[in-house]
Amino acid sequence: MGYPDRPGWLRYIQRTPFSDGVLYGSPTIENVGKPTIIEITAYNRRTFETARHNLIINIMSAEDFPLPYQAEFFIKNMNVEEMLASEVLGDFLGAVKNVWQPERLNAINITSALDRGGRVPLPINDMKEGVYVMVGADVPFSSCLREVENPQNQLRCSQEMEPVITCDKKFRTQFNIDWCKISLVDKTKQVSTYQEVIRGEGILPDGGEYKPPSDTLKSRDYYSDFLITLAVPSAVALVLFLILAYIMCCRREGVIQLVHHSAIQKSTKELREMSKNREIAWPLSTLPVFHPVTGEIVPPLHTDSYDNTSMPLMQTQHYFHCCQPPSQTRGKTSLKTRNYHFHSSKLSSSKNLILFCP
Repeated sequence: MGYPDRPGWLRYIQRTPFSDGVLYGSPTIENVGKPTIIEITAYNRRTFETARHNLIINIMSAEDFPLPYQAEFFIKNMNVEEMLASEVLGDFLGAVKNVWQPERLNAINITSALDRGGRVPLPINDMKEGVYVMVGADVPFSSCLREVENPQNQLRCSQEMEPVITCDKKFRTQFNIDWCKISLVDKTKQVSTYQEVIRGEGILPDGGEYKPPSDTLKSRDYYSDFLITLAVPSAVALVLFLILAYIMCCRREGVIQLVHHSAIQKSTKELREMSKNREIAWPLSTLPVFHPVTGEIVPPLHTDSYDNTSMPLMQTQHYFHCCQPPSQTRGKTSLKTRNYHFHSSKLSSSKNLILFCP
């Protein structure tokens, strides 16, 4: 009551909506003398009728009933809500009392294996999650319980084998106990390990109790913070965008290269136009010649309208084989020699001859 949740030492479990809900737990020494009020609210799902009940828990100190010898058992075939039933817990305490023979025996703590880091079992029938049950007595442990500490049983437990316990048959009929997980605690031999904390370097000073802020605090206006958060990055992004646009559009090297290339083309075209109008002597290889068969004058290879800027300086001449073989007479071979006129180009670099056959 008055808190958003249950105390830290108190747990609640309910398997199904139609099963009983169970509150269980073990308080600590800090909770002694403080009455704990549990406010229980329930409602009917069909009629929505609501009921409320207050459960008052009075916690007493265990020093009035000292139980220095404590043993914790792990029962594999039980769930926590099954173990909390009064008749089941009574049967287990009766079995422990038979093998321990104490004057006074009480259950100290009952914890589910899931709270100790256990795994959820498979959804198979008769598969239980397991429960840890700690009991305390006022007499030392019996020889049967001491058998767990034997070297032979410790070796078998390390090899994942069941140890040999003589009193196991008194539990086997109803409770399947994992004897490798049994824990025996003798508080009469425990030495207090509490050390007083010496404050020094590395330890923060005690700041006292926490004082929350008052409810009269004024609300803070985040509008200016919102504008600054957006305005500053936006201004920087805009400046970077303008600088990049100036570099890409106004300082491009490609525009200068295109202007330079256009100037070169313009100059080249002007030189070609000027070369067409100059008067030069045509090479002898381009002068008119006679056709070897008809005797007609052949026009020059290049006309005046031909672009002399791409005209080669030397034209390759060809040999003309046009002479008929000498006539043959019966019994004698007469050979008439014709006169051949050779005209050689005056260019010293030309090695070709022009053959005229009149």
